[in-house]
Amino acid sequence: MSVRAAIEQCSIVPGDIIILNDPYAGGTHLPDVTMVAPVYEKHEDDAHRKKSRDPRTRRASGSSSVSARRPIFYVANRAHHADIGGATPGSMGVAADIYGEGLRIPPIRLVRNGELDPDTMRLVLANVRGQHERQGDFQAQIGSLKTGARRLLEIVERRGAKEASQYAAHLIAYSARVMRHAIKEIPDGGYLAEDVLDDDGISNEPVNIRVRVTIKGERATVDFNGSAPQVAGPINAVAAITVSAVSYVFRCLLKGDMPASAGLMEPITVVAPAGTVVNAVHPAAVAGGNVETSQRIVDVLFRALSQAIPERIPAASQGTMNNLTIGGIDARSGKEFSYYETVAGGMGARPQCDGISAVHTHMTNSLNTPVEALEYAYPLRVREYRIRKGSGGKGKHNGGDGVVREIETLVPARMSLLADRRKSAPYGLHGGEAGAVGKAKIVSGERSRSIGSKGSWELKAGDRVKIETPGGGGLGKAEGRRRR
Repeated sequence: MSVRAAIEQCSIVPGDIIILNDPYAGGTHLPDVTMVAPVYEKHEDDAHRKKSRDPRTRRASGSSSVSARRPIFYVANRAHHADIGGATPGSMGVAADIYGEGLRIPPIRLVRNGELDPDTMRLVLANVRGQHERQGDFQAQIGSLKTGARRLLEIVERRGAKEASQYAAHLIAYSARVMRHAIKEIPDGGYLAEDVLDDDGISNEPVNIRVRVTIKGERATVDFNGSAPQVAGPINAVAAITVSAVSYVFRCLLKGDMPASAGLMEPITVVAPAGTVVNAVHPAAVAGGNVETSQRIVDVLFRALSQAIPERIPAASQGTMNNLTIGGIDARSGKEFSYYETVAGGMGARPQCDGISAVHTHMTNSLNTPVEALEYAYPLRVREYRIRKGSGGKGKHNGGDGVVREIETLVPARMSLLADRRKSAPYGLHGGEAGAVGKAKIVSGERSRSIGSKGSWELKAGDRVKIETPGGGGLGKAEGRRRR
């Protein structure tokens, strides 16, 4: 969706790179920055254009050929940046609209005719924390695009542009065929399920997500009618997030590895009414839609599918990413720092075995941050890090346990937490018990106080934040469980 927005809103020519993070132009939330570049088949004019250093010569030599040439491919990447501005370090705090969440970038050129646009870069860096780190991350993204383009052109040189494009189309068609076959194995019918997010961080009311999955032959319709209207807090999901969550769930039903292409969604129709929490419209706050609401969409979809294919669907996993951000001034260097991490939890029990403890699940691509790396890079100290024993739901197969992670800040800092499953527990299936809900508190000396799942707090040097993450739900009645 971001690539489409870049193509539609910018007249891209060779050497350009488009940057965007606008959730309403195919993005997810503001820290996720996407870059897009065209890939052109090598042309005899390219060598002359590369040698020319006169901007007027470049324009003259490129204008006619560019208008006659079309890119054979596009390359794109997306990276979550540890800070993209906004009111709180890490850009994951509670805001009431998109303007409070950070710097919103529509599709614009970051690189023009192969050269970095210094004005655009200065504007972006002036609005984010940790400018030197952010600049390095942007340069890494640019390097990634160049590598991707080079690899594609190597294929084109060996096989030709026509054959390369044909095989790209074959991959998409193959993915669609495999997905149609997987859907055909699900019994025809309509399967309804509901679940809730605890709250939106501004009000205390639960936020409902409702879905009906209709299977008919080789096609599926996923209808979110009946889900809550978009809310004031930052848990609204834009359409790209909802489609991605649906794609993820159905991809889990496939056997073996499968190319992640648009073909996977060809036999699936997603109905997400505009203005709801699963298809928010401007200017809704969306920071948590990508990281929390996406998880709940997965939970509710699996709950619906468990009615159709119970032998293949797990109980609910922790259902949150426990997004923790801490920022301030590092006394060692005198520079700003922004620490961002998601904290693992329990996987839901599976039909044939227990869930796994202390892992990242579903709509997250995060990994564990080693204690040594964290303490080296930031003025932080990990005081406790262990499995939260007994937090997984009991059943014939037990849910995985969550974790306990306690971090001390060595300097004054501002901390934000964006999490869920503190009120509504991860569900069990077929008689299995729910997993334990999560908890969080701030410890100051001998005193501690519980905090909500969404908000920002000021920390003094020596204060600690302790997070206990949810366990996964159990599956099956506990009396049927074998002794280990």
